[in-house]
Amino acid sequence: MTVARTWAVALTGIEGAPVEVEAGLSSQQPDFRIIGLPDKALGEASQRVRNACANCGLELPRRRLTVNLSPASLPKHGSGFDVAIAVAALATELAMDRDAVARTVHLGELGLDGRLRPVPGVLPAVVAAARAGIRRVVVPHAHREEAALVAGVEVLGAATLADVVIWHGAAVEPVALPPVTAPRAEEPAPERLDLADVVGQADAVDALVVAAAGGHHLLLSGPPGAGKTMLARRLPGILPPLDDAAALRTASVRSLSGRTVRALSRTPPFEAPHHTASTAALVGGGSRAVRPGAIARASDGVLFIDEAGEVSGSALDALRQPLESGRIEIHRVGFSASFPARFQLVLATNPCPCGNHGVRGALCECPPSVVRRYLARLSGPLRDRIDIELALRRVATAQHDPVARPRTSAVAREQVRAARERAARRLGGTPWRLNAEVPGDWLRRGPHALPPAVRRPLDRALQRGVLTLRGYDRVLRVAWSIADLAGVETPTAQDVGRALFLKRGSAA
Repeated sequence: MTVARTWAVALTGIEGAPVEVEAGLSSQQPDFRIIGLPDKALGEASQRVRNACANCGLELPRRRLTVNLSPASLPKHGSGFDVAIAVAALATELAMDRDAVARTVHLGELGLDGRLRPVPGVLPAVVAAARAGIRRVVVPHAHREEAALVAGVEVLGAATLADVVIWHGAAVEPVALPPVTAPRAEEPAPERLDLADVVGQADAVDALVVAAAGGHHLLLSGPPGAGKTMLARRLPGILPPLDDAAALRTASVRSLSGRTVRALSRTPPFEAPHHTASTAALVGGGSRAVRPGAIARASDGVLFIDEAGEVSGSALDALRQPLESGRIEIHRVGFSASFPARFQLVLATNPCPCGNHGVRGALCECPPSVVRRYLARLSGPLRDRIDIELALRRVATAQHDPVARPRTSAVAREQVRAARERAARRLGGTPWRLNAEVPGDWLRRGPHALPPAVRRPLDRALQRGVLTLRGYDRVLRVAWSIADLAGVETPTAQDVGRALFLKRGSAA
């Protein structure tokens, strides 16, 4: 039996596993079979490969051809294995450099005319190949820039199957066909949002900077027009630029979402799903190939949920597990997919359906039962995972000083950068870099545990049941962020008191 081998990548979420594609010939009745746990789309690859080879002047063997996808126990989805299957099948008889074929990952779908068509998830697949030590990849022409973002990998952006076999040393004629291009999505122009646009909400701006410094989650409540959305949309502008690893992660999630990636963006992502979004839209899903939801797309950035009181309770409660673990797990029959989910959550809600409850000079006609039901959408366990709760009021004339010079995003971003550097130095030698990531046990008993006199307000609040132990730890994290912004070595009792006020809205 003649056997040829090459590689493809199976994606489950953002993680990829190299798959060895073996093609073997046997002296039996001519046939073309694919084994190794393929799904329906992958099982149909034999027909696409046959037509693509015929239209590129490439002849498949006229014997029984068996293609095995190994490891056979790993579920494999989609049409991204087409090129690897075709190359392995052709290498059984066509004169090619088999060593080069066996050291190359092939990604892409084949059209019936032999052209390579784009597929989602090329970037995380190339990342997985590089981690496995494979340094040569073939991708569709539309993905050549995306694959080249992974350092140390030789990339061929092929237009046709003939281009691929020629690259591997086969003496065949090239096919003059234009490459398939990826649909160019209209990217919205970047908004120039500055923190200086916020008027008369100095306390809210301070709280936003604290949240940015420590990576803390934030709940903004108040009537319409108080500036909740304005504040939330300016949070990404005061966050530091993404480092290489975070930029690659966010680009990989974009690639899995089917969007074309041509460069690594250093701007933290901002996702703002509509309040009618379902649980699946937030979490992600799909019966065969799982696609990332808003939670994964917001990783390393900001997830903003406006009108949180209008969002279904089940959708909001789906945020609880990712907020704790920093990952989102999606389970389907036979496989599970994992996506990054380390985002900053910003919730904004009105005090009642009409927005006028408790607003001076405004009339609220909502019955008390409706107000309670509206606010109950934000469950206790979810609110317990929020670090800062801020009640906003509409800006009064007395607060609107046209002469005052408000804090700009550039100034706030520098303050956040300096605070994060102090936290990173303090947390050196640990796996954490942000205050929001530090476990509570380390805060309470670790080398930087605060003395009892400083923690006394927290201990009283915990004893009276005002705080849970999780809330206790979150107040400590915010206190450290306040101290880092102030440039002091350790939080004072005043810092702890302010953090407790930001958490509960009262000094307890």
